[in-house]
Amino acid sequence: MMFLLKGILIGLIFGVPAGAVGALCVQRSLLYGAKGGLVTGLGSSAADSFYAAVGAFGITLISDFLAKYQIVINLIGGFLILGMGISILMKKRINSMESENKMSYMAMFISSLGVGITNPAAVIAFLFAFSYFGIDGKQGIFNGAALVLGVLLGTLVWWIILSSVTEMIKKKHGNKGFDRLNSIFGAVMICFSMIVFVKMIFER
Repeated sequence: MMFLLKGILIGLIFGVPAGAVGALCVQRSLLYGAKGGLVTGLGSSAADSFYAAVGAFGITLISDFLAKYQIVINLIGGFLILGMGISILMKKRINSMESENKMSYMAMFISSLGVGITNPAAVIAFLFAFSYFGIDGKQGIFNGAALVLGVLLGTLVWWIILSSVTEMIKKKHGNKGFDRLNSIFGAVMICFSMIVFVKMIFER
């Protein structure tokens, strides 16, 4: 139980919906409702859980692979975010967007999972968190699984809050200003991709 609680706490601290997936969650919550935003967040939570498992079970093979191919992984993630940002900007007004074929929940999940999994910096954040909480990767399979489950639950809390609050705001204000917000979200996504590329240049 202690490791489950530690995992939830880590998820709450390090799972704050910031960055590209946070923008995606809000945008999809406005367009598809809270369920769309939650599914998007779930993809990010799955990525966080993967990195948590790497730290919890001391999987050095995966962490070494991530470190070795960090540039390639960052490039993939950067272009993925850039592509989604451009796609959002190219969308028409909300009425025409709703008449298009809706994005499937599976596509929402996979796209956010892709963004999250191509962020090797996440494993560093979780390794730091585990070090802070005294987790050394030798706690056994059961406790390790409880820890990862806790991280999943902790991050999900944030996505439930963000998607629910976003839908509440939409219900209160309707689609007013959505087109402008959609353009902002697209621009934010593109900015995040540029940050990834610039960071890679300065870290070389």
